Amino acid sequence: MERKNILVVFGTRPEVIKLAPVILKLKQHPEFYNVIVCNTEQQKELSNQTLSYFNLKADINLDCMKPNQSLLEVQTRILTALNGVFASNKIDATIVQGDTMTVLCAALASFYNKIPVFHVEAGLRSYDIYEPFPEEIMRQMTSRVTELNFAPTEKNRQALLQENISNNKIFVTGNTVIDALFCLSDATLSQSKEFFTEKGIQIDDKLILITAHRRENHGERIDRILDAVEYLVKKYDDHTFIIPVHPNPNVKDKIHCRLEGCSNVKLLLPLDYPNLVYLMKNAKLILTDSGGIQEEAPSFGCPTLVMRYETERQEGIDAGVSMLVGADYDKIVSCSDNILSKDFESTRLKAVNPYGDGKASEKIEGIIRSYFQL
Repeated sequence: MERKNILVVFGTRPEVIKLAPVILKLKQHPEFYNVIVCNTEQQKELSNQTLSYFNLKADINLDCMKPNQSLLEVQTRILTALNGVFASNKIDATIVQGDTMTVLCAALASFYNKIPVFHVEAGLRSYDIYEPFPEEIMRQMTSRVTELNFAPTEKNRQALLQENISNNKIFVTGNTVIDALFCLSDATLSQSKEFFTEKGIQIDDKLILITAHRRENHGERIDRILDAVEYLVKKYDDHTFIIPVHPNPNVKDKIHCRLEGCSNVKLLLPLDYPNLVYLMKNAKLILTDSGGIQEEAPSFGCPTLVMRYETERQEGIDAGVSMLVGADYDKIVSCSDNILSKDFESTRLKAVNPYGDGKASEKIEGIIRSYFQL
């Protein structure tokens, strides 16, 4: 039986985290698959750092990024680089995850070469093409050329059905981000504890984790978010606010300007995956505009305030494990007050994580095997 050449394409840290369990599962079956791992390096340092945690290396690195590129320039560079990958390799299927520029480009390049696309985390929708921007349109366009849609939840499946995606191309698998959490060993988390100790950061029950990076939150929105954070930092001066600062200068410069002088604020470089998970596991409250954190935090019972006006992860809102607050100063402050004014234990969430049971990658491999009749 001839093995299938499976090209797995990613470029950002979240893509690595969510595709690593799938890559590892496929590699457990070398009799069926030859896995070719391609990193567009849309986030060069972050993606390669996270790959190493999973003991993985890219077979192909495309180095597609340059400073201050426009979206058009990024798309052009990634598509051009991927054209060379398809010209040099016999590919039987392409696996992508999520809604980045890398996803759209890999899907388009595959379509142009008449190669089936398998989309991990398919069917997420906000139905506002500018929230999140440009990701909402990227995932919608990717769905039009996808052969196998791996939807995390039933809600995602229904969204695809409403867009006239054939039912036999949609499979509810859960989200692979939960699989990735189960890859963490006690030894790894122990190393994470030492990491923060060495930085002089005490991890206790008065920890707030904040992440903000999304393009739609640049400009006035990040100013309003920082206004709220400044208020909370001063009011809860016995709490520690940890902010892994995204390298984008639109975010980085403002955060440092506003908060680096506050004694109870710890501004860090972007964290590797285990260290970020360690913070989520111990946080009293999370403020974020990240998609992945919305999915991960419920596994640790941590309340999450989503600093976006629309979310394609409505399941968490419906389950009561997260709350939409946008970049609204009053909402951020009042919802944070409601949690920070209480003790740690009374704020823990009891709901089951609505995004999966940790077996998504196993289900995905089985569906791929059936597709190829292996």
